Amino acid sequence: MNKMLLITVTGLSISLLAGCVNKPVVRYGDAEAVETTNINFGSTDLQKISNQMADSLLLSPVVGTLTANKRPIMFVDSIKNKTSEHIDTESVTDSISTKLLQSGKFRFVDMSKVQAVRDQINFQNEGGLVNTRKAVQFGKQVGAEYMLYGSLASIVKNDADKADLYYKFTMRLMDLESGLVEWADETEIRKTRAKETVGW
Repeated sequence: MNKMLLITVTGLSISLLAGCVNKPVVRYGDAEAVETTNINFGSTDLQKISNQMADSLLLSPVVGTLTANKRPIMFVDSIKNKTSEHIDTESVTDSISTKLLQSGKFRFVDMSKVQAVRDQINFQNEGGLVNTRKAVQFGKQVGAEYMLYGSLASIVKNDADKADLYYKFTMRLMDLESGLVEWADETEIRKTRAKETVGW
């Protein structure tokens, strides 16, 4: 009887311990909280450079002149990633263009969807499946007047005790008709990681 009791108690103890160990806990966090998991490019960096570039452009006197009597049409070219990291630069451009669009000062054409638009217009105008009076016609789209483009570069320094990571994000606004750069700005981020001494 004692042996059977011992086996049962041991089994229950193991089950309880197994249930308490390595149980993942999922929680919602603040999407705008400072993220410091490591020194690589992260969500805080994306938000910082996107907000700074959009605010700088919106507050620029040149842009005030451009948007005085109209909402200029622009497109955002892909941000060049000159770093050694895999960085989703499309998220950067999405954040910037969204903030500029929400300002009410600009309109955008989406160059990443040109082929999809062309396919849809072809579908509407070929094969007789769509009412010809309601089909969208070629040649009626509006072209961009300005191009917003930029690059993200980094310098990395490492040794046994310390890592230093520097980012520089640069953007420019070009008038497509004249080729003139009407606005430019850049922002920088520096992040360091050092070993901490534990103890006395």
